[in-house]
Amino acid sequence: MRLVIAHCSVDYVGRLSAHLPMADRLIMIKADGSVSIHADDRAYKPLNWMTPPCTVKEMTLDEDGDQQTPLILWVVENPKGEQLRITIQKLHHELSWELGEDPGLVKDGVEAHLQELLAEHIDTLGEGYRLIRREYPTAIGPVDILCRDETGATVAVEIKRRGGIDGVEQLTRYLELLNRDDVLAPVQGIFAAQQIKPQARTLAEDRGIRCVTLDYDALRGIESDELRLF
Repeated sequence: MRLVIAHCSVDYVGRLSAHLPMADRLIMIKADGSVSIHADDRAYKPLNWMTPPCTVKEMTLDEDGDQQTPLILWVVENPKGEQLRITIQKLHHELSWELGEDPGLVKDGVEAHLQELLAEHIDTLGEGYRLIRREYPTAIGPVDILCRDETGATVAVEIKRRGGIDGVEQLTRYLELLNRDDVLAPVQGIFAAQQIKPQARTLAEDRGIRCVTLDYDALRGIESDELRLF
């Protein structure tokens, strides 16, 4: 991980063009080759970024021929020829740190148990569904459940206790990766949770992802104590 705080401007050159004027920003370069530019707001979301694989070339420029004020230009380019051109006017701070291998996200007890129960009762998702495996490994993390529907099509399931937009984005990334595999493609998505926020449901359905609300007690085989007419 390399963190750089600098007074810089950023230009994106590709299918569209975008410009960030000179300002103090955080530039993050990860071991996987991704580069992202952050401001001191917007929570975790970067102002601009380049996903891996990409290359970073650094060069020194002279501003108006003045040797006393050199500019640093970083050219970040992906295989499609798209570029982030980061012009650094002043470097405030730089830190490099080896984080090592990440153990991955450890789910809380309820979420992990939901995954186990849904795998045991996969027909909760629909008649004819068959489990392929839990924690299906991918290059960006394990998919909670991979299964097949009644037609034999592959389905990736992301399970949350409370389903928000972040979970939909996570499943979207898995689907993009899985659909590159000719053996599995086409892969559909199901976003399953005990509670699904309205914004997350809207985003999921807009992306063709089916939402399923899970009843934890029903999966455990516990009868509801709600009053029934019959």
